[in-house]
Amino acid sequence: MSNCCTPDGSCHTSTEIKTTYKVQGIGSAHCQGVVAKAVGGLDEITAVDVEIGTGLVTVTTATEPDQALDTLIAKTVDEAGYDFAGRVTA
Repeated sequence: MSNCCTPDGSCHTSTEIKTTYKVQGIGSAHCQGVVAKAVGGLDEITAVDVEIGTGLVTVTTATEPDQALDTLIAKTVDEAGYDFAGRVTA
């Protein structure tokens, strides 16, 4: 969590939550770009990182992703032509 204060002393905090998902079929830079564009286009997503080969897709959101967002990401990935395999747990 970062703290951002203005010169007048008023403050607001912002959070960044990173969540990693597994997507099968990301084997090239083209695939990486397709998935990044599709997932990154969702309103809730502030950043996305897609790893070629491993299929790990890390998204950044302002709040903890819920089941609805997981479902939306899965649908988006599937519509892009890739297989969503779910969240990666630590």
